[in-house]
Amino acid sequence: MNASSPSNSSYSVQSATSIGLLAILFWSASVGLIRTIAEALGPTGGAAVIFTTSRLLGCLVRGLPRLSTFNPIYLFVGGLLFVAYEVCLSLSIGFAHNRSQAMELGMINYLWPCLTILLAVLCGQQRGSLMLIPGAALSFLGIVWVMKGSGDWSPELFAGNLQDNATAYGLAFAAAFLWAMYSVLTRRFGGGKSGVAWFLLATAAVLWTKYALGDEPPIAITLESGVQVLVLSILTATGYSCWNVGVQHGRIAVLAAASYFTPVLSVLLASLWLRTQPSVAFWQGVVMVTAGSLVCWRATRLPR
Repeated sequence: MNASSPSNSSYSVQSATSIGLLAILFWSASVGLIRTIAEALGPTGGAAVIFTTSRLLGCLVRGLPRLSTFNPIYLFVGGLLFVAYEVCLSLSIGFAHNRSQAMELGMINYLWPCLTILLAVLCGQQRGSLMLIPGAALSFLGIVWVMKGSGDWSPELFAGNLQDNATAYGLAFAAAFLWAMYSVLTRRFGGGKSGVAWFLLATAAVLWTKYALGDEPPIAITLESGVQVLVLSILTATGYSCWNVGVQHGRIAVLAAASYFTPVLSVLLASLWLRTQPSVAFWQGVVMVTAGSLVCWRATRLPR
């Protein structure tokens, strides 16, 4: 199937793109909520409760689609990428040593917009110019700047920051690549259908298995943590459904580039929710990541 012409779509390109943009709005609130839920329920247990609740809500509203209707590549490979992304992102934020580091890890996730455009160009889904290279470089430099803190930067300092919590940082970088891969594969093999309901269920199953095999304490849900789980679950289930529509039927370059709003909005919401004041260097890094995504988007509008 041609990536630019999904089959039998009931969505216009414009409406599908608009629906995809809603996902960006919903996701902006996720980092802060994931962190406070992890603090209350544990990194793995909290994430498992989030995705279980998201799937239960989805079943009540739409049920589960038949597996036989999906392209096997999308179902199995796309599902694997989706589950891996969710596990990596939620655990990276949960494993952060403190709330400031959780915000750093959340920012690393926002490398996915420029990575999505790069992969779309490499896969022939989008045309792009050589401006993609400096755009991607600027986004990665922004992450380096976010992690440098208020002091001077050096390779040794950067390596030290990574080694301070290598597992969390490794998961965050992996998440950015995984979501870019999922977005591109979904557009190519999704066939106009959404497997998010099954993917959320599989994510919950993986997290519960990890929780059962781990040594986290028993989960004790309070009214406060329960409300947070409910809100985030609604945003998660709705956001991914909207994104799936957007990447399959809308303009993938517009969606990826428009997500440059997400880092700024996410940091604003997370800093308010977590009561953490980002440093000047952190905000400079956010601007670099945003500008890099915008340059990548612009590169798809110029001749090669």
